[in-house]
Amino acid sequence: MSESTLQAAPLRPSPPEASAAPAEPEIWNLRLFMRRHPWWSSAVALVLFSTAIVVWAGTRPGFDPYGWLVWGHQTVIGALDTNAAPSWKPLPYLFTVPYALAGHYELRLWMITSAAVALSGMVFAGRIVYKLTDAPPERRWSAIVAAVFAGLAVLGLQDYAHYILSSQSDPMIVSLCLGAIDCHLHERPRAAFVLGGLAALGRPEAWPFLGLYSLWLWRKRPASRWLVLGGGVVILLLWFGIPALTSRTPFVAASNALDSGRRLTSDQVGGTISRFLGLNELPLELAALIGVPIAFVRRDRVTLTLAAGIVAWVVVEIGFALHGWPGLARYMFEPAGVLIVLAGVAVGRLLCDRPRWPGVPSWVGGAIVLVLVASLVPAAISHARSEHKDLREQRHRTAEIKLLPTVISQLGGAARLRGCGEPLTRLQYQTMLAYTLGVNVSRVGFKYSQAIQHGNPIVLYTPAPAGVGWQVQAMHQVKPSCRSLP
Repeated sequence: MSESTLQAAPLRPSPPEASAAPAEPEIWNLRLFMRRHPWWSSAVALVLFSTAIVVWAGTRPGFDPYGWLVWGHQTVIGALDTNAAPSWKPLPYLFTVPYALAGHYELRLWMITSAAVALSGMVFAGRIVYKLTDAPPERRWSAIVAAVFAGLAVLGLQDYAHYILSSQSDPMIVSLCLGAIDCHLHERPRAAFVLGGLAALGRPEAWPFLGLYSLWLWRKRPASRWLVLGGGVVILLLWFGIPALTSRTPFVAASNALDSGRRLTSDQVGGTISRFLGLNELPLELAALIGVPIAFVRRDRVTLTLAAGIVAWVVVEIGFALHGWPGLARYMFEPAGVLIVLAGVAVGRLLCDRPRWPGVPSWVGGAIVLVLVASLVPAAISHARSEHKDLREQRHRTAEIKLLPTVISQLGGAARLRGCGEPLTRLQYQTMLAYTLGVNVSRVGFKYSQAIQHGNPIVLYTPAPAGVGWQVQAMHQVKPSCRSLP
């Protein structure tokens, strides 16, 4: 055999395989981000919308929120005193303390936060209604309609817009309660406990409900027991520990509430119920009432539990009123918000459920919903007009408030005026003046005649009679630097 025969023919190199094309870098897309991160995108949108609302409204906080801003500032400088009004509550304190580190931006940060959290209640109410309607796929539109109905109805609570634009915490607590319910329905019990705990830091009426949920969570979710224990300790420390260090008694909130001039002095039971029923329009309350037998028929324990929770909250408020605490209507915003959820669920089920009685046409449910919506239109128009009038008044008040820092600056600044004696003003401006001067609310008086008779150095800050500007009067001055004041 020849050598050439033994040599194998050289193999032809195989054609190179087509290499996979390099993946194109993914371009950031807003719609894709919103789909992947719905909670973050919703939160950002809500904050931006709330910022726009705050800027457009052009209002300033009410009496209590200015007091909470004072708490934040005084905590940062280590001089907190919680003896004076407003009554102690830890929820706003959690925000105003870190916001105080931002200086004068504390005011805007709190206003935006309170508005954003309050408006999130519309989202939570809609989500709960959508979940509980439990519409079949072919009639999912009914759940969407019911969710939108409930979300808009939350804004229809009596004076709700006023409390949002004046940066009060009550609408925030409604959102926290609805958020806790929503998280539980979507099998997020830890988040539900946290939101419920935050609500309990704002209203003591939430304590019994958080206690019952803690027992359930302790039994059903043993891994969450550390959260229940830690949450309970934090709530106790914030409610009673801080007042113990900064006021005459750990129970200063309860003590101050007993002195309220708005408490019910007679018929506390009927008066409290009347205040609660006045928060929603009668058609909404009837719709919620219709939803209860529907829940019985469907064996819907969640809806029935929510109905029982409404009654329990009002009963707790009646107990508080009998004790001598105010029992104000805004303290029952939370059950009124849950009542709206029940009304929304009733709307959704009237739209999606087929009549169970023979001879009843299928369009009856839709007709009832149309009548319900039509009956609410006059009330919605009335609310809009009332809120528009209130907004004009609040803007006038804001214009007056904005002039005070200018007047103080012209007179030598807050530090100079603080050294000239006790500041006094009208009661409705007490917390605002304390915030402007950078002192505790307890340092600002409002009893003019009594302070004048004592003969101690005082400085009176009184809105001008014409409603434009401020009159600043120094009396009984000893310091030469203060005698030159008007």
